[in-house]
Amino acid sequence: MFDGMQRRVVSLWFPRLASDRALRSRPIEGPFVLTLKQKNANRVYCLNAEAERQGLHAGMPYSDARAFCPDLRSRVADPQEDLRFLHVLRRWATQYCPWVGLEDAEGLVLDVTGSVHLFGGEEALLAEMSGKLQRAGFEVRAGLGDTRGAAWALAHYGAGVAPTGDMLRAIGALPVAALRLEARETVALQRLGLRRVSDLAAAARAPLTRRFGPGVLRRLDQALGAQPEDISPLAEAPHYGVRITLPEPIGLVDDVMAGTRRLLEQLCHKLKAQEVGARILCLTLDRVDHDSQQVELRLARPLHDPGRILPLFERGVSDIDAGFGIERLRLEATRVEDVHATQMNHVSAGPKDQLEDLITRIGTRIGLDNIQRFLPADSHIPERSFTLSSAAYCEPQSGWAPARPRPLLLFAPEPISGSGPHPPQRFRWRRMALTTGRAIGPERICPEWWLEDENWRSGLRDYWRVETQQGRRLWLFHTPQAPGWFVQGEFT
Repeated sequence: MFDGMQRRVVSLWFPRLASDRALRSRPIEGPFVLTLKQKNANRVYCLNAEAERQGLHAGMPYSDARAFCPDLRSRVADPQEDLRFLHVLRRWATQYCPWVGLEDAEGLVLDVTGSVHLFGGEEALLAEMSGKLQRAGFEVRAGLGDTRGAAWALAHYGAGVAPTGDMLRAIGALPVAALRLEARETVALQRLGLRRVSDLAAAARAPLTRRFGPGVLRRLDQALGAQPEDISPLAEAPHYGVRITLPEPIGLVDDVMAGTRRLLEQLCHKLKAQEVGARILCLTLDRVDHDSQQVELRLARPLHDPGRILPLFERGVSDIDAGFGIERLRLEATRVEDVHATQMNHVSAGPKDQLEDLITRIGTRIGLDNIQRFLPADSHIPERSFTLSSAAYCEPQSGWAPARPRPLLLFAPEPISGSGPHPPQRFRWRRMALTTGRAIGPERICPEWWLEDENWRSGLRDYWRVETQQGRRLWLFHTPQAPGWFVQGEFT
């Protein structure tokens, strides 16, 4: 990449990234650990320095950790959030060089070839990076060498800067584990008496290859520079945003919609190229008086069709106060989701698209989360046989065919007067005097013993379908263990 220039690589290792990140927002004095359920046991995932000084270590059962350290404080770990924060650190590190990649889940690797002199030399560069990270509350160890392997070895098992040229002299005294080997390979090499990197470099290569395969010597050659090892920087996430600056201020709704149409066509072209669709769109209108107004559109499904999206902006745009005129429009997809290619036809696609657009239109007024649909649930308990989910974030499901008829209207049990195992001939319900004309049953339903439910403490229930002479078709049940009659539903 840089002709005639020696390659230099920096490795940054964050040994307590998860706990340091958790303690930045809510500091805790004393021993602290993050726990994670692994192999059906709650184990220590990451810990601070105070907990390590008390004899705790990552991977030990949390119950044992509490026994060793009664005053231990803990929280539940979030590996996904830790990885997201590592990406934030990677983006921060691009101020030192453009080539920054991830090193496992706890480190970064930087190719600083050609940029060291901008920061006063290699020692000054490491000091500046480490100082900023430590002031931000992160424990960090840094190493700098000619190769990625040498920089990693210095960051994990040594410290500082390796002189240019001879990497064996720089890392030869380090243990063989510094070559990024697996634990079983490290133990096997130590049993053979090859404890240091220099011992492994001086050993005969043919017997090592026959015993361990090419992996061990490949790691050695990569650390010493005999084999190249690339650094693959992560590509920046695509930005789904477009804008337009107008030659003259506008204020009419039709003009704003025309500008929005142009922006939508450009944005949807980007979305289609990445095979994603917008779920949340934000239209920002900058006025000539330096004020700005926004129109947010939440879609029931991810879309990249400008023809379907544009009409949904009309209501929000009509409420905008243009003031003395709008001079700039910006449109950004703040949330996107994957859109997989599907076979479309005029029969299957049309009605579904119309329903999704209707949900979006209603959702702009009352909120998408307030539009819900019923989904079947795997339970024979009537009140647990369905769930309520947001219609914008779920698909309609089948499975509404119970073995016995169920009422369309279901409510909390309402007591009525009655005795005996058969439905009462006459009873009062909701201030109405009713007479039983026909009764079908019983259907016995037992409680789910593995779940605690206050409503089912009376035991099993015998359900009856009762048709009254007044025209009401009710769903009644009797509780034999605690005698009583209740109405829980009504058939339409």
